[in-house]
Amino acid sequence: MPVSRVSQPSRLVIATRASRLALWQAHHVRSLLLELYPQCQVDLLEMTTRGDQILDRTLSKVGGKGLFVKELETALLDGRADLAVHSLKDVPVDLKLPFALTAVMQREDPRDALVSNQVGELAQLPAGAVVGTSSLRREAQIRALYPHLTVRPLRGNLDTRLGKLDRGEYAAIILAAAGLQRLGLTDRIRAYLSPEQSLPSAGQGALGIEVMAERADILAWLAPLQCQNSTWCALAERMVSAQLGGSCQVPLAAYAQIENGVLNLRGLVAQPDGRTLIRAQASGAPEQAESLGRQVAAQLLDQGARQILASLLSEHSVPESPPGASNT
Repeated sequence: MPVSRVSQPSRLVIATRASRLALWQAHHVRSLLLELYPQCQVDLLEMTTRGDQILDRTLSKVGGKGLFVKELETALLDGRADLAVHSLKDVPVDLKLPFALTAVMQREDPRDALVSNQVGELAQLPAGAVVGTSSLRREAQIRALYPHLTVRPLRGNLDTRLGKLDRGEYAAIILAAAGLQRLGLTDRIRAYLSPEQSLPSAGQGALGIEVMAERADILAWLAPLQCQNSTWCALAERMVSAQLGGSCQVPLAAYAQIENGVLNLRGLVAQPDGRTLIRAQASGAPEQAESLGRQVAAQLLDQGARQILASLLSEHSVPESPPGASNT
């Protein structure tokens, strides 16, 4: 239903990465905005980011997930775009002024998914079989459960990754289920990994909209797109990541669910080899989301995460490495 307002937008420009998944997300937001404001012209500004260009190295070695948002933020700064649509897990948890994360949309499937042309579950792969993944978070949890498998980096957009699998470079790959579902590729999913098998990254499955914080008009226009439950879950998860300096250099997971009015939050920090996994959890009212995030982070640190983080950050020191979450 269109929103009745004294002032409504006449034109909005959405900055987006040019990958097929990012474009789907931007078009999805565009369609919702047109439902709210039928008289508004909503255009897309397609951009290629450094994160899209650097494909021969893991993100932990080239600057983290913030590489996927910098160019879009430049478009916001110079006025070429009014808003930027991101996979929430790609948005740095230390987002600072002049930018603001104004809307967390309703979360879709947060789980990781197994894609393979050979098997229906990871346990069926023989010793030494190569599994591809883009994140240390997934790598650590796969290694912990299936130490007989070989885990190797997998970069590129969704179609590139599927192409590498289909050419036989990997026996299986692990992707975010939501991305496959959004592009109509659910039939490629052989199995969903439960949170017990692979705890998701902060914000996985949700879309976030970034704007200039000073733009009160846009903040008001985008308010109807916000999902309160998804926002609370995102606040809790991102607080865990923020408290632990969450970057792509750290195998870090945080996942919240709201059931019967209670927010349940789980967190995980691991060594990349999967030999040590530290878990913590806390529950409370959704309005306590940030406090719960701090509680879980404190538990993880007390149980030994501090030593793991110190070791990893000293080994993988990268200049200008912005905190963020893991990729699709």
